[in-house]
Amino acid sequence: MPFCNMTIKGEMKIIDCDVHVRWKSIDELKPYFKEPWLSRLKSGYVTYGHNNYSNPHSIYRLDARPPDNSAPGSDPKHTATDLLDKYDIDFAVLMGESSHLGISNLTNIDWATVVASAYNDWFINHWFAADKRFLGSIIVATQDPYQAAMEIERVGSHPQFVQVSMGTGATFPYGNRFYHPIYEAAEKASLPIAIHAFTDGVGTAPSPTAAGYPSYYIEYHTLGMHSIQTHMVSMICEGVFEKFPKLKLVLVEGGICWLPSLLWRLDKNWKGLRDEVPWVKRKPSEYAAEHVRLSTQPLEEPANRNHLKQVVDMLPSDKMLLFSSDYPHWDFDDPFQVFNGFSDEFKSKVFFENAAELYNL
Repeated sequence: MPFCNMTIKGEMKIIDCDVHVRWKSIDELKPYFKEPWLSRLKSGYVTYGHNNYSNPHSIYRLDARPPDNSAPGSDPKHTATDLLDKYDIDFAVLMGESSHLGISNLTNIDWATVVASAYNDWFINHWFAADKRFLGSIIVATQDPYQAAMEIERVGSHPQFVQVSMGTGATFPYGNRFYHPIYEAAEKASLPIAIHAFTDGVGTAPSPTAAGYPSYYIEYHTLGMHSIQTHMVSMICEGVFEKFPKLKLVLVEGGICWLPSLLWRLDKNWKGLRDEVPWVKRKPSEYAAEHVRLSTQPLEEPANRNHLKQVVDMLPSDKMLLFSSDYPHWDFDDPFQVFNGFSDEFKSKVFFENAAELYNL
């Protein structure tokens, strides 16, 4: 039977939990820098290093360019028209591109902190002001958790900031108590922590896999969930959710089908090893069900659609999944087609209710 758009369009509310934006020109950031940092910005020193893995075509949808032929995701008006209006999306949670997400891989901690603040002010003045449907993620430089916490305190009360964003590239896993000031500030501000995949293997970050550097983009893109898995297991096993019981964790752009088997293994190991981590008072899967959320893109697409339904049924909670399109990237998930064949009740939770509850919308 042909797919009918009307199962979603016009009938169901949608929150897109991963939309990428960037600037048209570095000049957009200049108003948010003072000397000596402004001169450093003018020198072009703003990115976190060159990603070794390039899509052989483009990381962007080629049909997502604004009318002036600027970069996809760089024009608020066009993003609103091409994504929100076209797909009847009620809210879009904005994430930066690699230069935003990877600032925690910069060696100069002070520079990273200044850049994070500039990005957040740019979000407020350039994107939030353009459309109230745009929500955002506070960028923090995790190299200095105390300054990161101050940044959350500075802008966390803005109603369009709905989470704190960290990349997977890190010196050590995010359960480590080094990062706890960030979680304390996020919990105080009632903001989830979002960890976005694909900032590994660049700058000060370790290689993108535990076995080293793969050769090709297809490998890198397929294995993007490994660091996300590490951070989630670390946060559970090091007691983050016991210390910060109201904190939520959003795992962005890592897929979903790996979660059940990982939790089965972790639960089994916890039964035999829980005396090593006595602060983990419940089964790890129970912490995951209460505290962990996953964006759906890139959604796994088995040849047998029923296999995906079976995996979804294995998740420890029906609140865990949040729809995301990853606009304007090449592997964009169309909300009119993704989860085709699932029940309307399930789609209502994934497309809107779960995110509305998480982000207090």
